[in-house]
Amino acid sequence: MNDVLISLADLDALTAFDTPTICNALEQLAPQTRARGYTTQSFVCGFPQMKPVVGYARTATIRSAQPDTLPAAAQNELRNAYYRSIDAGPRPSIVVIQDLDDPPGIGAFWGEVQSAIHVGLGARGLITNGSVRDLDQWAPGFQFLAGTISASHAYARPVGVGGDVDVLGLRIRTGDLMHADRHGAVIVPPALVRALPDAAREVAAREARILAVARGSDCTAGKLIDVFRDLDAIH
Repeated sequence: MNDVLISLADLDALTAFDTPTICNALEQLAPQTRARGYTTQSFVCGFPQMKPVVGYARTATIRSAQPDTLPAAAQNELRNAYYRSIDAGPRPSIVVIQDLDDPPGIGAFWGEVQSAIHVGLGARGLITNGSVRDLDQWAPGFQFLAGTISASHAYARPVGVGGDVDVLGLRIRTGDLMHADRHGAVIVPPALVRALPDAAREVAAREARILAVARGSDCTAGKLIDVFRDLDAIH
């Protein structure tokens, strides 16, 4: 996956910042990330007030519109392979599921049971273009960003495990380090994990200087231009 040794404390330090701030900090450290590496499509956030979640992606694909044509033994083996993949690898994880149906979300793979299972397997959240249900019974503390809400599970089941997936406008591979909250998700390069908190605090400090002028009772264009000039000079 990567050669950078990252501790749980390193990951938890990133949850102190919302995802837009992480995106801004990444721009400072790696300017090429300014227009890529984050979700770009609309979604439903399960718990907007929840703090951000950080984890390593576990990817899979699902379908739900039509019955499975595989023999029962093959269906069971694919299901078992899916759960083994969630249980394997570094923790915490974020499960990233691409619904291959067109349109996606006809049936919800995710609900009370699956959210509880995945918490038990070390996951902190879900990112999917598909649907979820059982919102009142959803596992506490398990965040989701989903394409839609559905009443039924229809024929929902995994059809592929691991590999690259395209979800909410972002291409994600197994093992990618993800930061997600109510605004969306962004891929975090492991080499930048330890530098991100300081960069995020620097971004916040710069914005605070602008906001102090903007929110002041005597805000003028001249004062804003002066603070922009000062910030450009120290950038």
